[in-house]
Amino acid sequence: MDFDPTRPKWTQIADLLRERIATGEYPPHFMISEKQMEQEFGVARLTVRKVTRALREEGLIVTTPGMGSFVAKREQ
Repeated sequence: MDFDPTRPKWTQIADLLRERIATGEYPPHFMISEKQMEQEFGVARLTVRKVTRALREEGLIVTTPGMGSFVAKREQ
């Protein structure tokens, strides 16, 4: 991914994940792995945590301690 230097990386990654969730590429119950995000985007764990926190606050993902973060079930 080519990052826009005028915007924080975590917001750009969050935008991409929102799109993947909206299109169904990441369906409900799909695991959002922090480790995989670190590798895919080449960013630090702190950056990834900002992404997951933002998506969790928006209700797009749910995090279960000891299990991970998963795409939330969509409301009809």
